Amino acid sequence: MRIGMLTSGGDCQALNAAMRGVAKSLYNKVDDVQIYGFLDGYRGLINNTYKLMDINDFSGILTIGGTILGTSRTPFKKINEPDENGKDKVEAMKHTYKELGLDCLVILGGNGTHKTANLLYKEGLNVVTLPKTIDNDLVGTDVSFGFQSAVDIATNTIDCIHTTAASHSRVFIVELMGHKTGWLTLHAGIAGGSDVILIPEIPYDLDKVVEAINKRINDKKHFTILAVAEGIISKEEMLYSKKELKEVRKKEHYPSAAYRIGAGIMDRTGQEVRVTVPGHVQRGGSPCAYDRVLASRLGAKAAELIINKEYGYMVCVRNNQIDKIELNKVAGRLKTVDPQAGIITEAKAMGICFGD
Repeated sequence: MRIGMLTSGGDCQALNAAMRGVAKSLYNKVDDVQIYGFLDGYRGLINNTYKLMDINDFSGILTIGGTILGTSRTPFKKINEPDENGKDKVEAMKHTYKELGLDCLVILGGNGTHKTANLLYKEGLNVVTLPKTIDNDLVGTDVSFGFQSAVDIATNTIDCIHTTAASHSRVFIVELMGHKTGWLTLHAGIAGGSDVILIPEIPYDLDKVVEAINKRINDKKHFTILAVAEGIISKEEMLYSKKELKEVRKKEHYPSAAYRIGAGIMDRTGQEVRVTVPGHVQRGGSPCAYDRVLASRLGAKAAELIINKEYGYMVCVRNNQIDKIELNKVAGRLKTVDPQAGIITEAKAMGICFGD
């Protein structure tokens, strides 16, 4: 049996753990297995650059973050465009697959990765995928591996801010990753005891945010902590087209969302504002225990699908059970936070402001 394996998209904890889960399960259940690890995401499949791996390559990597194969971003909208040498990328990937005589291609990634994986499946390649993203925004799975590790890091950042916030009468803003969805900010914000949580799915009213800050001041609480996603948008900005909003952003010259809302808070309250942006720290480091277990389970399930010749699926989590879902039900879809979800209602009941 010949298996190709690649990881694509942004870096993420537990990629190695997931690949290890696939490989160890295959080695334990199939007599003759060859695994071709493509380097640097889809680039390796396009350029036919790989390493022929053995069981030793998957030893000792469970606790290591990142990916031993490397990764890269290959935007789906450019997949059908020729590369810099004029080579058709889709045809190149198909050629590599057939030249190596692969029985299946195992792909680990997020939204863009799954769109390309589904395209390759439609082109006749046997494909099985695993859900990898710290944003937790893949449709069809309750959770993606890497998410909990990122939540832990983001929560620790807010915890650290708390210890200094108690000594200062200031507003502290922690900006977390999430351009289109707020899962990471929502969970880390609640876990870290944030007073205000702003996410892309709930357009905020700055007056409501200021109201929450002033209420804390009146209650003799001299600091406020905001957890905000990088993709937040105000109710006023919702009225703009994407093009108009882009022009507005150019004129503002704020480095990011946290600085933009921080300037508004300072203008309206007179309080000092401090901003913390952990950035790519959220993607790095060793995966937490939860993600190690989850990634291993997903990897083992992927191996099962390969052995049973069940292709065109993403392995997923449903009600804490490892399952599968058709790729065409995942590709091109985004799992967003429902503003009416129980977790939002419960957070509001505890007094957390969402700016609405």
